[in-house]
Amino acid sequence: MAMTAKVDLYDGAYGNYEDEVYRQIRAETYGEDLGQTSWVSKEESAEIVTQLKLRRESAVLEIGCGSGRFALNVASQTGCRVIGMDVNGPAIERAQQLTQQVAQQVAHKIAAADGLGERVSFENGDASKRLRFADGMFDAVFSNDAMCHIPGREGVLREMRRVLKPGGRMLFSDALVIGGVISQEEIANRSAIGYYLFSPPGVNERLIEEAGLRLLEAKDTTSNAATIAGRWQEARAKRTEMLMGIEGKENFEGLQRFLGSVKKLNAERRLLRMVYLAERAAE
Repeated sequence: MAMTAKVDLYDGAYGNYEDEVYRQIRAETYGEDLGQTSWVSKEESAEIVTQLKLRRESAVLEIGCGSGRFALNVASQTGCRVIGMDVNGPAIERAQQLTQQVAQQVAHKIAAADGLGERVSFENGDASKRLRFADGMFDAVFSNDAMCHIPGREGVLREMRRVLKPGGRMLFSDALVIGGVISQEEIANRSAIGYYLFSPPGVNERLIEEAGLRLLEAKDTTSNAATIAGRWQEARAKRTEMLMGIEGKENFEGLQRFLGSVKKLNAERRLLRMVYLAERAAE
């Protein structure tokens, strides 16, 4: 069997962020444009602020911030301070450009929040290594659909705990929890866009506890991921000719296969998407 060719999603999504065709696709896929490349539904996005108990005085770390638009939205809603980090260079470049636009109060409606540009910052960083932040620096740490890309989950969770204040909360999602039998070809298609870690049921719960965090909730959001993948694939299919001109035929078709794989595996619950909420015990 021929190996599935690697497909670019993230560099293209962030490099072409400002293109109208990608804005339209994001809006059709999620119902709102927050620069997403994840499986987070509009409703789930709104819940994160409440789940993490974010307030104006909160200090927040986002691991895998992507374009930065979601972090800026969180800060605009709550008045909190957010640091976003991502290993992808084009993502951080885009996030920093958005921050400058916010500071100048141009181009984006979320720029209306006073001082937003000063309260949000973005930096390139590898979360598989020790974080540069001091112990107990943050009230909350979250990561939307990025943990499956980061090697050494045990160490990542321990670092999350270390930088959390006592009583602070952590949230992350994992869209690659194994729920059934998956073929070699299906794994290859699902993994075509980069490095991935697949985890058996119960492992994340155990690793959270072993990292010294108390699990508060493990929520199954598999159906949302299937819906988003289907909408994303359909929105792109309606713009096939334009996207092929930007991405090239091979990459366009590869991304469509990837999205089709996500939709099928989640719809059949052979892959599950779980969201985990935990806290560092108060001392």
